[in-house]
Amino acid sequence: MDHGSERDTHPGLGAGDGTAGRIPLAVVVVDRESRVSHWSTGARRLFGAAKEDAIGRSVLDLLPVSGALPDDEITPYGAYAAYDGLGPDLESSLDGRLNFPAAGRARLTVPDRDRVDVLWWAYPLVGPGNERLLVLAADAERLRRAERDEGVAFERVAPGFALHTDFPGAEELARRLPEILPSMSVDESARIVAQVLELGYPILEFSQNDRVPVTPDWGVARRAERLARRERAARAAAQGLPVPAELADDEGEDLEYAAVRERLEFLNEVSGRIGTSLDLSRTIIEVSRAVVPRFTDVAGTYLREQVVAGEGFPDGVPDTTTMWHRVAVEHTDEPGRWDDVVPVGEAMPFPAHTPFFQCMTTGEPVLVPRISEELGHAIASQFEKRDIRPLITGRSMLVVPLKARTVVLGFMVLLRHPEREMFNDMDRVTGAELAARAGLVLDNARMYTFQESVAETLQDSMLPHIPPRMAGCDIATRYLPGTLLGRVGGDWFDSVKLPGARTALVVGDVMGHGLNSAAMMGQLRTAVQTMAAMDLPPAQLLRNLDDLAQRLGDSYLATCLYAVYDPIESELHLANAGHIPPVLVRAADGRSELLDLPTGAPIGVGGVAFQSLRVRVDPGDRLVMCTDGLVEMRGEDIGVGLATLCESAAHPAASMDDACDTIVRALNTRGGRKDDVALLMARLNGIEPKDVAEWRLAPEPAEVRRARAVVREQLHDWGLAHLADPAELMVSELVTNAVRHSHGRPLQLRLIRGETLLCEVDDDDHTLPTLLSAEPGDEAGRGLRVVSTLAREWGTSRTTAGKTVWFELTARRR
Repeated sequence: MDHGSERDTHPGLGAGDGTAGRIPLAVVVVDRESRVSHWSTGARRLFGAAKEDAIGRSVLDLLPVSGALPDDEITPYGAYAAYDGLGPDLESSLDGRLNFPAAGRARLTVPDRDRVDVLWWAYPLVGPGNERLLVLAADAERLRRAERDEGVAFERVAPGFALHTDFPGAEELARRLPEILPSMSVDESARIVAQVLELGYPILEFSQNDRVPVTPDWGVARRAERLARRERAARAAAQGLPVPAELADDEGEDLEYAAVRERLEFLNEVSGRIGTSLDLSRTIIEVSRAVVPRFTDVAGTYLREQVVAGEGFPDGVPDTTTMWHRVAVEHTDEPGRWDDVVPVGEAMPFPAHTPFFQCMTTGEPVLVPRISEELGHAIASQFEKRDIRPLITGRSMLVVPLKARTVVLGFMVLLRHPEREMFNDMDRVTGAELAARAGLVLDNARMYTFQESVAETLQDSMLPHIPPRMAGCDIATRYLPGTLLGRVGGDWFDSVKLPGARTALVVGDVMGHGLNSAAMMGQLRTAVQTMAAMDLPPAQLLRNLDDLAQRLGDSYLATCLYAVYDPIESELHLANAGHIPPVLVRAADGRSELLDLPTGAPIGVGGVAFQSLRVRVDPGDRLVMCTDGLVEMRGEDIGVGLATLCESAAHPAASMDDACDTIVRALNTRGGRKDDVALLMARLNGIEPKDVAEWRLAPEPAEVRRARAVVREQLHDWGLAHLADPAELMVSELVTNAVRHSHGRPLQLRLIRGETLLCEVDDDDHTLPTLLSAEPGDEAGRGLRVVSTLAREWGTSRTTAGKTVWFELTARRR
C-alpha cells in the first residue's frame, strides 16, 4: 500500500504549527513503450485516473501537460529550473530517453479540476525488467496553501537529489523506500530503489536549513523523532536559549507508554493488511510483507507439509522428522542474495539443537539477540553445499510460531541487520502477538483450501469421465461451479453404453447446492446408470427413478433429461422430467431448434406419468443438453437464455470442444450467474448399414459352426481378416452358451464395424453369465475366461426379451 499517498492531510500541512511537513507522493512507473506499468493510490488522487484505467495506457494520455509554469507566476518556485536538466517540461521528460535524473514543475489538466500544479522527479531505470522510467510527483498547491494559510515563509523550494540529509532518520527512510512501490516483487522494487538511491534520494527543500524527505507518512520512526526533539531541546538549553514549547512538552512524555502505543498501532496496521483473501499463497505473502521492513529486515515463513498440501489439521507435536516447507522469503537485501541459498519451495526437517525446533515444539517465541559464529555454524550445517553463515551471523533473530488452536502450523524466522537495534523482550511480545494474528489468518486460509480441495475431489469423483467417442457419436462436456465458495452442486451429466451400439445420454439437476445436493446427485446418477444397463425405455426409467427418490426421502427433488441414441436406426428416444428441453442442430442447413418434449414433473414429486418421444436424426446432427444454470438469469425471462442457447449452438465450430466453449462464452458473459452448469453435446454420426451384419440362429448346437463361418467370412469382406481368429473363437464360446441356456426362441448374432469391432449375441434367457474360475477337472467355466482374456472389452446386459452378451476388439483396418 502506498501509505504516503493514502492520506489527504499530513502532519505539518495545515496543522497549525507553522512547520511544513510531508506531502502526498504519486508513484508512476513507465515501461519501454512509454506505457504505465505501475500507478499508485497517490497517482490516482493527484491525477484523477483509477489504477485499472491507467495500467497499460500511454503516460502522455494520463499526464496531459498544458504548459510549464512561468517563473514569475509562483514566486517561491523560482529556483526550480536550476535543478531541471531538461527544462521544466514534464512531457519532454516522459517522452524522451533520459539517461540521468531530471526534475521540474508543470501544470496538468485533470478531469473535474481546473488545473494541477505538480513538482516532479524522473529517474531512468536500467536492468532486466521492462521498466524505463520512475516518476515521483507531488501537489505544489499543498505548499502554496501552507504558505498562504500558515504564513510559512519559503525562501526557496527546490527539488534536490541527495542520499544523505540532515533530517533525523534519513538513512532509515532510505531502507524503507520500497514501501512506496506496492504490488511489486522484492526483486523489482529492490532493483528500482537501488538505482534511485544511487542517483539521489528525492527531497523537498522548504528553506535553506531544513530538508524534508518525501516519504510515506509513517516512514519516520516516531521514536527517532522524539529523540531528535530531545536533542534539539538539550542543545537549546546548553546554549542558554529558551526551549520551544513543542520541544519542552516532550520532556514529560512517558516513552514506555509511547513505545507500547506505537507497537499496538503497528499490530493494528498489520491486522488490516493481512487476511484480505482466503487464498493460502496470497495470505502467506501478505503476512511476510506486513513485517518487512517495518519490524524486521528479513522474514522467512515455514509451514508444515500437511498445511501446504491442503490436507487436514496436522496431528501431534512436530519432531525432527517433520518436514517444513519454506513458502516465502521477504527481505530488504540486494536482489537474489537469498534466492539461491534459501529458495522458496524447499522442504527440510530441523534438528533438535536449532532455535527453530525449540519454537515449533514449545509453541513459544525464541529470541536470539545476536547469532554467534557457533550458532550460525550449527544452523548452516543442515544446508548441504550452501553456506548460509554470511547471511545470518551477527544478526538479531526472533523465531515466532504460527499457531491455531494450540497446534503449530508453521513459524516465521525474523532477522535484523547487525546495524539495527537488536530484538528485545518487547519485540518478543510483539512478535508473539503478530504470529498469533497471522496464525489465525493462515488457519482460515488453510481450512478454506482444505474444504475447497475436498469439494473439488468430491465433485470430480461424482462427475463421470466420458470418453470423447462412443458407438456412432462424439461427445463433449463442460461443468462450471456456481460460485467460488460453492464448488459442489447437484448438476450432472453421463453417458451409458447400451446393447445394439446405442448410447444413453443423461443430464440432471438436483435442487439446491452444497454437499447434500452433491450426495443426492451421486445416488441418482448411480441409479440411472444401473437402470440404463437394464435397457429400460426412457419413460420407464424416469418412472423408476421417481419411485426411488420418494423412498430415499421427501427432500429428494431433481430434474432429469434422458435420451437414447440408436446410430443404426438414426433415431433419438427421449423422456423429460421437468428439465429444460434439449437443442437439436441439423447438419443439413445448420438450423437449431428446441425439441418439443412432454415436460413431465421433476423426479421426487411422485404420482406423475412420464411420456417419451422418438425423433429422427441424420448423420452430423448435434444434440445439446444442459442444466438451467446456463440459460436462467435472475431478473430475465428464461426464453432469452434459451434463444441464446439455440443461436450459439448453431454456430459452426472446428471441434466439439470449440462448440461447447462457444456456447459457454455466449451465455456466461451476461453476468449474474449463481447456479452450477452441466453441458453435454453429442454429434450423432450414425452407423452406415454396410458396417452392420446380422444373422438369426436356431438354438441348436449345429449353429455354432455356422456362426464361426459367417463371422470369418464377414471380417474378410470388411478387410479385418487379422481379427478373424480371435473373433471366431469368442463367437463360438458366446453362441455355445446361448444355445445351452436358450428357452427355444431364435438367437441373434450381430457384428458392427466402427472404431472398434463390436460383436453381440442375444438370447431369451434372463440370467446373466458370470466369470468363473475353472479347476483343471471342470468341464465348464472357461468360455468367458477366454473372452475376458482376448477382448478389448466385454459385458452383459438384460433386455426385454432376455439378455445380450457382447465383446469388442480394436479394429485396425488395412
